[in-house]
Amino acid sequence: MKVCSIASGSSGNCVYIGDKNTNILIDAGISRKRIVDGLYAIGTRPEELDGIFVTHEHIDHIQGISMMVKMFGTPVYATGATLDYIRSKDKNGVISMKHLYEVHPDEHIKLKSMDITPFSMSHDAADPVCYTVGSGRHKAGVATDLGVYDEYTVEHLFGSEILVLEANHDISMLEAGSYPYQLKRRIIKKKGHLSNEDSGRLLCRLLGSGLKYAFLAHLSKENNYPELAYQAVKCQIWEELGINELPFQMAVANRDVPSALVSL
Repeated sequence: MKVCSIASGSSGNCVYIGDKNTNILIDAGISRKRIVDGLYAIGTRPEELDGIFVTHEHIDHIQGISMMVKMFGTPVYATGATLDYIRSKDKNGVISMKHLYEVHPDEHIKLKSMDITPFSMSHDAADPVCYTVGSGRHKAGVATDLGVYDEYTVEHLFGSEILVLEANHDISMLEAGSYPYQLKRRIIKKKGHLSNEDSGRLLCRLLGSGLKYAFLAHLSKENNYPELAYQAVKCQIWEELGINELPFQMAVANRDVPSALVSL
């Protein structure tokens, strides 16, 4: 199994997951050109994609979908409410029903050599989901745009060897920043985004389940920065567990260029 965050952040998100037989994207929230360039950078042709699995309908997760369908006929998988929104924005009729496949939370999708499971998350979208992806004995998880996590979230992500996990904001930066009050409340509430500290707490819950590599993802450009996110998450784990060394590898996903390709 191979995982690469092609782009990550409030301006656009796209994660590649592949194995010897199957290649998918989780979200396509950047331009077609950036997606294609990112795929070529990790040795994958866009024609080899077997599907785009969409978490929810916000523009930073769906921007490139219509052009990927138009140019390559890539199938799109999402919940019904998310598909409805995608079709409503397809003013040129590029996306036909034959390209769309509805998924349901907690129902597995078998796609060639992969087992993909959507599961519900708390976010201010129509019917948002996160995903886990199994390939043989390996498992990866992608969990961003989480307002909160709970036992259900932990159960689904447990056993992920590679995890792309939101660390959206530093609470102090958000509170002191220039965002309008209502936007600050939206981010902090249960249907908003995970803070650095909450990301660290969730990672603590997943230790001992085989976690080998974590990407900190979906960082706010205005209310976080990579070194702060890394240190805050690391210190939260150290504090909770009473350790002084991370038991897995961790990196911050790049905003505008592909991150390192991680292989199992």
